[in-house]
Amino acid sequence: MDSLGRHILVEFNGCTPDILNDVEKIEKSMVDAARKAGATVIQSTFHHFSPFGVSGVVVIQESHLAIHTWPEYQYAAVDLFTCGDTVDPWISFDHLKEAFEAKNHSALEMYRGALSLLKRVDFNADHNRKQLEEALVAPKFQRNLWFTDKDENQAFSLRHSGNILFNETSPFQQVRVLESHSHGKFLAINNMVMCTERDEQHYHEMIVHPALLCHKAPKRALVIGGGDGGTIREIFKHKSIEQVVMVEIDETVVNASKAHLPTLSKEFSNPKLELKIADGIEYVKKAKPDSFDIVIVDGSDPVGPAEGLFTHSFYQDCARILSKDGVLITQGESPLFHENAFIELNHCLKDIFGKESVHTLLFYAPTYPTGMWSLQMATKAQMKPEKDFAKDRAKDLLKSNSLKYYNEGIHAAAFQLPNFVKEMLEG
Repeated sequence: MDSLGRHILVEFNGCTPDILNDVEKIEKSMVDAARKAGATVIQSTFHHFSPFGVSGVVVIQESHLAIHTWPEYQYAAVDLFTCGDTVDPWISFDHLKEAFEAKNHSALEMYRGALSLLKRVDFNADHNRKQLEEALVAPKFQRNLWFTDKDENQAFSLRHSGNILFNETSPFQQVRVLESHSHGKFLAINNMVMCTERDEQHYHEMIVHPALLCHKAPKRALVIGGGDGGTIREIFKHKSIEQVVMVEIDETVVNASKAHLPTLSKEFSNPKLELKIADGIEYVKKAKPDSFDIVIVDGSDPVGPAEGLFTHSFYQDCARILSKDGVLITQGESPLFHENAFIELNHCLKDIFGKESVHTLLFYAPTYPTGMWSLQMATKAQMKPEKDFAKDRAKDLLKSNSLKYYNEGIHAAAFQLPNFVKEMLEG
């Protein structure tokens, strides 16, 4: 060979979209392609972008293989760059074409570093070769797979092991459980992070305890959504609770949590729980008036099956089924992320419950977009929830349970809003 390296620029067209959007399959295909060609794999780094696309590179001792995919166009752009005589990049090409189920392709091979145009210099590293030989070990393959939850302007990424513990697509959504390096196992729905083992308590403790402690004696609670089980786990820490009805539209989420997230799903066997796999919107529409002391809407972002949980008619039904001292709490998005949904939900609740009966809480949710997340609370009774909550019960709760986030000080402080958030809600 009269060049230092061979470089093949490849475009694969007509590929299977699901394959091009699966970071684990892409990574495995690229690593296998390198090994089949005779390369020594040193490291792989791959990112999945929500909702579409994978980027990644496999570093080999003989150079690299790189890719970016556009599943929505059934298209992948691939670079295959090898040096030396021992690795044939066309073997990698053949493997990837089959792995991606490409119907068409184009490929351009270039020879890089023409030896006829280069002059070799006398570069001798013998002076420290002995030290290097003592320090160096055989290359060890390192995997860097990244799960990225993003919109068009911002992103959050978790490095994960590549092991997919659960992966099913229900009639409603794709549900997966993966294993991250820093946050333990995490639940992802439609490529959005729903909760991680490391910080899920932030969300679940805050969506439950402020609301239940603002009611004098909550006995019956309704949870809409919450299929991971974290919300009902927190509810059952309150001694006054006699019954919890949980209405989750997608049983796949429940199954995923039961199988792989035991710290969240531990209360699914509680005899006080009535689990209904059904549409929460239809359930509240048909439920009897004054039938619940607490209604918790534990839904995801206002897309897909959760979209209907952000409507005026839904919250009118929620108000109707609350008892006279009832409390509603719902996840309210981030004022820095889904700004419009955050504002519209707050105004919607004020239209139904009255301006003085709707209160916004903020808390830290590190793995949610922007890290600042909100809850919207509406009460049937007039109250100031930052002050008018059962402090004695809160102390008992803290004594009896190992809570990670909630305490009395957090309860009061959560209702204190930054000026920019006040202006958003008053505008």
